[in-house]
Amino acid sequence: MSDQQVTLSDQDMKTYRVQGFSCSNCANTFENNVKALQGVEDAKVNFGASKIYVQGTTTIEELEEAGAFENLKVRDDKEQKVERESFWKQKANIKVYISAVLLVVSWILSQQYGENQLIPTIGYATAIVIGGYSLFIQGFKNLSKFKFDMKTLMTIAIIGAAAIGQWGEGAMVVILFAISEALERYSVDKARQSIESLMDIAPKEAVIRRNNEEIKVHVEDILVGDIMIVKPGQKLAMDGRVIKGISTLNQAAITGESVPVTKTLEDEVFAGTLNEEGLLEVEVTKKVEDTTIAKIIHLVEEAQAERAPSQAFVDRFAQYYTPLIVVLALLIAVVPPLLFGAAWSTWVYQGLAVLVVGCPCALVVSTPVAVVTAIGNAANNGVLIKGGIYLEEAGALKAIAFDKTGTLTKGVPAVTDIITYSGNENDLLTITAAIEKGSQHPLASALMREAESRGLDFDKLVVEDFQSITGKGVKAKVNNEMYYVGSPKLFEEIHGVLENSQKRQINDIEAQGKTVMVLGNEEEILSLIAVADEIRETSKAVINQLNKIGIETVMLTGDNERTAREIGKQVGVSDVKASLLPEDKLNFIKELYGKHKKVGMVGDGVNDAPALAASTVGVAMGGAGTDTALETADIALMSEDLNQLPYTIKLSRKAVTIIKQNITFSLAIKLLALLLVIPGWLTLWIAIFADMGATLLVTLNSLRLLKRKK
Repeated sequence: MSDQQVTLSDQDMKTYRVQGFSCSNCANTFENNVKALQGVEDAKVNFGASKIYVQGTTTIEELEEAGAFENLKVRDDKEQKVERESFWKQKANIKVYISAVLLVVSWILSQQYGENQLIPTIGYATAIVIGGYSLFIQGFKNLSKFKFDMKTLMTIAIIGAAAIGQWGEGAMVVILFAISEALERYSVDKARQSIESLMDIAPKEAVIRRNNEEIKVHVEDILVGDIMIVKPGQKLAMDGRVIKGISTLNQAAITGESVPVTKTLEDEVFAGTLNEEGLLEVEVTKKVEDTTIAKIIHLVEEAQAERAPSQAFVDRFAQYYTPLIVVLALLIAVVPPLLFGAAWSTWVYQGLAVLVVGCPCALVVSTPVAVVTAIGNAANNGVLIKGGIYLEEAGALKAIAFDKTGTLTKGVPAVTDIITYSGNENDLLTITAAIEKGSQHPLASALMREAESRGLDFDKLVVEDFQSITGKGVKAKVNNEMYYVGSPKLFEEIHGVLENSQKRQINDIEAQGKTVMVLGNEEEILSLIAVADEIRETSKAVINQLNKIGIETVMLTGDNERTAREIGKQVGVSDVKASLLPEDKLNFIKELYGKHKKVGMVGDGVNDAPALAASTVGVAMGGAGTDTALETADIALMSEDLNQLPYTIKLSRKAVTIIKQNITFSLAIKLLALLLVIPGWLTLWIAIFADMGATLLVTLNSLRLLKRKK
């Protein structure tokens, strides 16, 4: 967890969900208010996830009091979400309607009685008070602390407008600002919906069989080992393994796969997936807080707290920008009248307009809304991006290294050929499978599956003195004879130069993209076993897409050079690095980083953890159900579908483009409005429209990321 994320101690820490945040500045104010509460030791707000972590003792009532300036609603993290009243019926918006009606009525009266008559002025003043009451309260508090945020600037501008007799414009500014805040709140909520929708994926109750009786149980009360009954058309409420039945499950909510997956005995199943056909009995294997969907939600929410590099830039810029605007507004208000004898009312008005146009609303929301939207969209498409920094970095990658086994290939190798030089084929395969039973090598499972399919009982053989020979093979005693199973290189070390016929056969097999495993003793080679790992259907198309967009693709494997080259040729990678030990992969990633600076590594998240950690962005394949993948990688592809990788890179590039557009536009429109001061054309109306328009446009621009699909 990064230093930008929650760093509070777990001791006495409680999590609450917050409704009503409209901007990150408001979230910061709320955080500081909570920290000031009696009994609270520390607090940290996660704006993107709308959560606050509190260390110490407090109540929901006290928290809501701390958030009263924004009418925030707080609930316990475990409480069910309360449906908010519709946007149009919210209290904050009703005040806007009343103020707007008063403004229109006052304007009509001003046309009849004159602009500065008492009745229209009272109408305007009432509109200002009703529409801007909460704004003024917070603005005055900030002013007393010399804290200049947008509410402080707006408060000064509106009161200043009233002081110089511009009651109508003051009322208009209040109403337009209130409308801007309401629409901004609506837009940010819309961005968060992609994350909140994850919480509604899994049911809150399940049918559990206990003591031969089927009962409905809330997920909080379901225990590990309970038997869950899932009928066709129902969603699974918990993670588990199938103990009875066969069915197809739609796992799109977890993995992003659109094609249903068949599940049968002993298969792993996830909460939030939809049972499409048969009746299933599932043994629950995890508590509700440990399910895959719970981990995804937690990691996605925490990802919102990690600021993207562009957000860090905006925050630093805003620190200097807002005080600069205040100083500039003051100079515009006083310098022309003092030095050039200009009219005070004209230039004070211009100064107030500068305060309004200088509000950094659009700039502040330019990045976080885009990041929240993109990360939420990715999660709904089966890609877990663990922070804004990784969202931005993914699109900047210049090279991507792929582990071969389980990434470019299916990772389920099978025996294709057996060549015997001495002895019976089945006897030699039995010995090989018995020895490989103690090995962790991916190809060992292929040998055991082949032996099982032939009905060979290799478990009966007694294997002694088993020893792994790193990167080369294994050796062990069977029936008091020492056997070796490994690569041809191992036997070159043991026996010296191989016979020409054996070398030729090994070369022929490797030329087909197969891996050769050799069984032999200290005197001779007994058999060659050819094993092939099937290439994923999507690998070639995905590598082709990446090559087309200028990314160098490299395959890393422990396989021999000939086999690796053949597989690399089939999938179309730019380069192949073969015969690599685990530490060699790490060294190659460092070498690639030195060349390109922005390097990705795609692996299964288990054996490739060091290489994943050394890369700019580590991407784990098949994250669903794999804790290691979720923990070690910066980005996890929840399914084993490589198509999610180009989607992620394109989403990243689109997000970075939108963030740059937002920052450029929000600064450009401010600059353009400020230039209107020179001829004296800047009005409060133009100023608030510039501020409101920029905020809404950058927010709506960010929401375009919701439409980005695989």
